[in-house]
Amino acid sequence: MNGREILQKISVKVGLGSSTADTGKGKSKMSKHITHGFHLVKGKSNHEMEDCLVSEFKQVEDHELGLFGIFDGHLGHDVSNYLKTHLFDNILKEHTFWTETENAIKRAYRKTDIEILDKSLYLGRGGSTAVTAILINGERLVVANVGDSRAVICKNGEAKQLSVDHEPSKERTMIERRGGFVSNLPGDVPRVDGQLAVARAFGDKSLKLHLSSEPDVAVEPITTGTECIILASDGLWKVMSNQEAVDCIKHIKDAQSAAKRLTDEALSKKSKDDISCIVVKFQ
Repeated sequence: MNGREILQKISVKVGLGSSTADTGKGKSKMSKHITHGFHLVKGKSNHEMEDCLVSEFKQVEDHELGLFGIFDGHLGHDVSNYLKTHLFDNILKEHTFWTETENAIKRAYRKTDIEILDKSLYLGRGGSTAVTAILINGERLVVANVGDSRAVICKNGEAKQLSVDHEPSKERTMIERRGGFVSNLPGDVPRVDGQLAVARAFGDKSLKLHLSSEPDVAVEPITTGTECIILASDGLWKVMSNQEAVDCIKHIKDAQSAAKRLTDEALSKKSKDDISCIVVKFQ
């Protein structure tokens, strides 16, 4: 049995790639007013579930960190599962995390991508997008992303996107400078080298010369007007705008119920992709 077969057996054993919905919730120990909930549901495509997520609060030294991440794999879930297991660990191992947080996150993203490429014999030729949000002591939010999974914050009823959708059409110059091209076939979305519908991703060894894994990073203060944060894969954002998403859950106090409500709404709008969603509520 080779390494890839072993990984697949482990994935099945722990429920990764399952067609059943996965859901859960938790709360901050530092502030009883901050809760989180998540919900994942497999899309209508024939492939296995490719989304993974992290949604938890963790005590690190004298700080409480909310760690939230959506990892949307393609060509399997091995890379997205690797990100789920390793990306936050790599971020927190950066010795400048507390003093130069943005640069530390960028270094950890690059390091994790190198690890994935080095392990491509076992992880396969697929890849994954990622959006991560780290809530520091309930006061400061640091968001990073590669690809088209998205982070949105709601303040005083208004949605604000904190991540950047890395679409091939927007990054054509960068892709062509690296020696690649962006296809634009009728009836299809723009794709890198006619294959991948995002300009930045982890993994994808065969396309890596033409792709970037450099994240965009945004820092946002948590103020008295902050109501919620939504992280979700593109299975949600393909059918809902940022404002529609925050309006959909503004009267739902329970974060887990809010995350499920968003996935249900996306399904009702005929989303066929895997959908993973995290909601953080500030009561």
